[in-house]
Parts: sequence; C-alpha cells; structure tokens
Amino acid sequence: MATQHNQPGFTDQSLIRNFCIIAHIDHGKSTVADRILQLSGIVPEREMRDRFLDRMDIEQERGITIKSQAVRVPWTFDGTEYTLGMIDTPGHVDFTYEVSRALAACEGAVLLVDATQGIEAQTLSNLYMAIDHDLAIIPVLNKIDLPSAEPDKHAEEIAGLIGCEPSDVLRVSGKTGEGVADLLDQIVMDVPAPKGDPDAPARALIFDSVYDSYRGIVTYIRMVDGELRSREKLHMMGIGMAHDPIEIGVISPDMTPTKALGAGEVGYVITGAKDVSQSKVGDTITTAAKGATDPLPGYRDPQPMVYAGLFPIDNAQYPELRDALDKLKLNDAALIYEPETSVALGFGFRCGFL
Repeated sequence: MATQHNQPGFTDQSLIRNFCIIAHIDHGKSTVADRILQLSGIVPEREMRDRFLDRMDIEQERGITIKSQAVRVPWTFDGTEYTLGMIDTPGHVDFTYEVSRALAACEGAVLLVDATQGIEAQTLSNLYMAIDHDLAIIPVLNKIDLPSAEPDKHAEEIAGLIGCEPSDVLRVSGKTGEGVADLLDQIVMDVPAPKGDPDAPARALIFDSVYDSYRGIVTYIRMVDGELRSREKLHMMGIGMAHDPIEIGVISPDMTPTKALGAGEVGYVITGAKDVSQSKVGDTITTAAKGATDPLPGYRDPQPMVYAGLFPIDNAQYPELRDALDKLKLNDAALIYEPETSVALGFGFRCGFL
C-alpha cells in the first residue's frame, strides 16, 4: 500500500490527510510550516531557509503570508506512510474569501494560537468558518518556548471556545521544533480521509491561482471526485472555458509534474493561458469529454468594498497599467476595474478592492 502511495498521481485516498493552518498574523504559522517541511524530510537541510513557503519578495520582507501555499508532505505514523496536504492560508482579514476556498479544500484545520497573546478576533472568524465547513479542529498553542508564554491560561480559553479539554490543546514551538512531530501524528489520527468518489466524473475545486511570467496562470486545485490526466482537455464550469493542460502535478515543495491527480489529492494545473480572466478562485474544473454536470457548491464572485481611481503619470503607460492590473486581479480574486476618464488626469481605471 505504501509503495503505491509513493507513485505521484496514484495516491491511496485512505492515506491522504488534507489540512490548513488557521492563525492570526505573527502567531508563527509560517515557522511551524517550516518545521513540518523539515521533519518530513522533503526539504534538504542545506536548502532550508526561514519562511520557506513565502515565495513573494514582499512576504519575505514584511514577514506576512499573502498567497496561500499548498504543499504535499509525507509522514510515517505507526509504520504506514501518509500523504499530508498542507495549505498555508493568509491570516489577514482582507483574504477572507481565499481562506474560505482553502477551507473547502480540506477536511481538517490546525487552530494555531500564540501562547503569549491568546486568540484574536480574526482567528475566531476563520475558526467559525472552519466549523461551518464541518472540519476537524486541532487546537495548538505555539511559541511555548518564550518566557512570556501563558500556555495554561490560553489553553483554557481555547478549550472553552471549541468545547474540548485544556489538556487536548497541543503545545508546540515553531522555533525549536518541540511538539511538532506530535502535531503531525494528531493530524493523521483526527483529520478524516477525503470522501470523494474516485470513479465519478472529475471535479476539482480551484482554491488559488498565481501568475507566472513564463508559463502563464498556475491554478492550485483540490481534486474532489474522479481523476484528471495530464493530456485530457479541461473545462472550467463557472466561466465556461476549455483548456488543454500543459502540466499537472503536485507541490512537494517544488512543482513536480505527475501523469494524473486522483480524488482527494491537492495539486496544480498549468494551461498556458495568459489571460487572467480564464481562472477564477472557487470555480470547478472537470474534463471536457464525459465531464461532471454539477459544479461544486460555494462559487461566487467576491464583492469589493473599497474603490479608488488609478491613473498613470504618463498616458503612454496606460497599456502597462492595464496589464499590471490584469496580473494583480489573478492574485486578488476580489479586485475589479473598469476604464475611467478624467479631464485633469486623462485615461485611467476605477478599481474596487476588498
């Protein structure tokens, strides 16, 4: 069984555990993710760096997670090797829709709380979303190595919130690695395996997408039912577009092409499309031939709350500004923009943001 599991694209569904990490900004989510990568052995020691999953320059510079990352890590428990699909979600209030789609791609959530600060309002909001999605919740206190940590006090807080015993709250240190192996064991025990039908027509949820200047749109997906093969034509059900995939694969922790993705797996699809309107977070992917008829629930167009006018200093840069907004829209599902003309400022765009 474990041998079959190691073949990319043919993972035994009962050995898959998909989970995300819910935490407030600066509660140590990316540091714990680093320790998980180290313990699983998929990142060699010499290549390891702090905040390994934060790939954008601004994320490294500011120490915040903007784009969620989906990484597949192996973990052996009781002599059996499991595949853990870890989705590192943004903690900031502006990314609620992205978090909701990430939660829809998982069966479990690690509730990570700073042992020096306790639970924060935004974390509560994401926790309630996870409970609404019926996810298995694993409560964890991080930064227990700090002198100002108050694990007993905050364990009682968390226990009162989610209805468990204070002793059930795991205690870890992302910095030293203490307790992280126990956390991974707990994930294997508490998070249920995916329940998708491997023989049904393919249905995959798009929970994120990024723009690669060389390869076009990279779409992160969670397979719910059926199987997607690398040479099968794909159909985006929400926007009604068809694509020939250039590459299908998993992220472990770098992009690794596979022949197929089966039910329950988390991976990526590259179609070569450069038009950012051709991939929307929350959409359902199926196969063009013998595809599914019902899309996955929950897809909606996010509604912007804040509006601003953007104008280039030099009107000759208008096409560049339009292209830049195109790419930004791919990274922020809620951004909308329309052309606008001003007597004083010339041609520009009226933009709506979260």
